[in-house]
Amino acid sequence: MPSQITRTAAPDRPAPDRPAPDRPAPNRLDVAADLLALLDATTTEPRPDTQLEALTLAVAADLPVLLLGEPGIGKTAALTQLAAALDLPLTTVIASVHEPSDFSGLPVPGDDPAVQGVPMAPPDWAVRLVREGRGLLFLDELSTAPPAVQAALLRLVLERRVGALRLPPGVRIVAAANPRASAADGWELSAPLANRFVHLPWVHDHEVVVRGLGGTWPRATLPRLDPGRLPDAVDLARRAVCGFLTARPPLVHRLPADEACRGGAWPSPRSWDMALRLIAFATAAGSSREVLSLLVRGTVGDGPGLELLASLDRMDLPDPEDLLADPDGAVLPERGDLRQAALDAVVAAVRARPERPRWDAAWALLARAVETGPPDLVVVPATTLAALRREDWDVPVTIDRLASAVSLSRRADDAAARVAAAAGDRR
Repeated sequence: MPSQITRTAAPDRPAPDRPAPDRPAPNRLDVAADLLALLDATTTEPRPDTQLEALTLAVAADLPVLLLGEPGIGKTAALTQLAAALDLPLTTVIASVHEPSDFSGLPVPGDDPAVQGVPMAPPDWAVRLVREGRGLLFLDELSTAPPAVQAALLRLVLERRVGALRLPPGVRIVAAANPRASAADGWELSAPLANRFVHLPWVHDHEVVVRGLGGTWPRATLPRLDPGRLPDAVDLARRAVCGFLTARPPLVHRLPADEACRGGAWPSPRSWDMALRLIAFATAAGSSREVLSLLVRGTVGDGPGLELLASLDRMDLPDPEDLLADPDGAVLPERGDLRQAALDAVVAAVRARPERPRWDAAWALLARAVETGPPDLVVVPATTLAALRREDWDVPVTIDRLASAVSLSRRADDAAARVAAAAGDRR
């Protein structure tokens, strides 16, 4: 009988330690994304922004705006912030990479062109704007668009038509351009196209940039129109522009002789209408003089714009007859140039009707001006008023109150003149 071999089961032995499965190394781009997220984690703080306020008012007035500034200073970022603040979808079109037909429309023959004609089909971005019913159309790189493209943009900017399509009223138009010296193959804007825009210079604020790079960017507070001020704002704007052009008829239309100046803001009936609208909007919003200055000079140019602003200031001056009627209770403007203009107007009123009581009242007003403001503003009006004295008019007592101040002011002027002359000699 064959022997049987009994096999006994081997005792359980602990399994040898096996290395744990290797975990996948983190993706390098995932780490980069984490770093980018930390860099993008910035905060904002409220900060007044004159440029953005002027831009907002022009957009609210439904006027095409051109932002002119060097590359890389935040024109596109400003438009993005404005679109978000106004809750408008932003559509960006790079003007320099488009053909004229992209703005005038592409001809698309129908079934019977001889009967139905050939419609001009609009581009897709225009169709999207019409479909949305509202939006902010951003025409970027306008200064690098060739003249043929600029000519095609005329109808878009003024009539808001793209091919056979008309953009809805809820669409606003803003363009951006670099100075010709900074633009790649840049062109000057044609005079007809330039005259359709409100030109706003766009510059950077180094304090804003430094603070923003440190993690805190500004959050501009956009202006709000006061419904209760609308009628008065319109009345003021009409009186200001119409009164100014009545006195300065040559400025109704002045095409600059220089080609570069034609590509900027210059006065025409169209641009004066824009200036009128912007004065009304800035007044209704209670905007500062700096904002109003940007808007007015951006429509009719620096020279006519500054003249209009000076005329607008004079509209707020007190009536010289009211000042002469109550010199002791008169309230003079605080700003130096306006106070000077008010005093000059009083002297002119006395010259127009020279009477002893009016002459005495003017001296009393000059004395009050010395008590409430810089004495140097009284020197010229006092000299002119003294020349109006008649032989039978006694010198008023109030002149004594002016003598020391006027004399001191003259001595200061003489000293300043001597210092300036000495500095010139040393050069």
